[in-house]
Amino acid sequence: MKTIGLVVLTLNPGPSFVACLDAVRHQTLSPDELLVIDSQSTDGYPEKAASYGFAFHRIRREEFGHGKTRQLAIEILTGSEIIVFMTQDAILESPDSLANLIKGLETPEVGAAYGRQLPRKDATPIEAHGRLFNYPDRSRVQSLEDIPELGIKTPFFSNSFSAYKKNALMDVGGFPLHLNFGEDVYVASKLILKGWRIAYVAEATVLHSHRFSYREEWNRYLQVGEFYGREAWILQAFGSTRGEGKKFVMSEVRYLFPRYLYLLPSSLFRTALKFLGYHAGKKRRLEG
Repeated sequence: MKTIGLVVLTLNPGPSFVACLDAVRHQTLSPDELLVIDSQSTDGYPEKAASYGFAFHRIRREEFGHGKTRQLAIEILTGSEIIVFMTQDAILESPDSLANLIKGLETPEVGAAYGRQLPRKDATPIEAHGRLFNYPDRSRVQSLEDIPELGIKTPFFSNSFSAYKKNALMDVGGFPLHLNFGEDVYVASKLILKGWRIAYVAEATVLHSHRFSYREEWNRYLQVGEFYGREAWILQAFGSTRGEGKKFVMSEVRYLFPRYLYLLPSSLFRTALKFLGYHAGKKRRLEG
């Protein structure tokens, strides 16, 4: 059995972080190393992790980066061969969630795995659809051979609940220190192009979804556009995001109609924000 480390990155996670910690404690598979890296929280909740067996490492807020802070975790957890990453607002949905995720790494060619994100209990229909569309109930392994079928979805990945073999991660240079967004897709793309496979494990479930405001929706897709503008090699290797965007919009309309018909105007407005934000971000990065 390979040694396993689990990492949670925190910044003022609030009371829900206790539910996250409780869910980790009640897993049938116990990690060998537990680590919280905190960015100067002021709400007192990250420190509670110590009573759950977590080591606690604090960095300054200005030092945080989605890529470089995860790489820091890899360097701290020297005894772990598999590293699991979770976000502070992700709650393991089943006692077997962690064990099921690790099973996804059993095949030698699989270098990383990510779990199924389910909508929160109080999720809005639009929020819920996003999780149901991107995280189906069937597991699969993604590789170079899937590019003709999946296109840009081939390297789809999420560090909200993920696991990496350290040797695979190091084979592609670790996490990108320069990225503050999209580090998960970046690494998944590198792994696939290097010949590794990534696994989506539908049996590894976690409660995790977001209720974005219109402004947050815009800002998020501005970041997505900037990411693909900067890392244009991903689109060159796997294809455009355009087709997947159309599939998502049509799926959301079918999901909302007719039961949630009143939400269609909001859905269409969000679609416009995503489209404009993505292209604005991509253009800004290409011109920058």
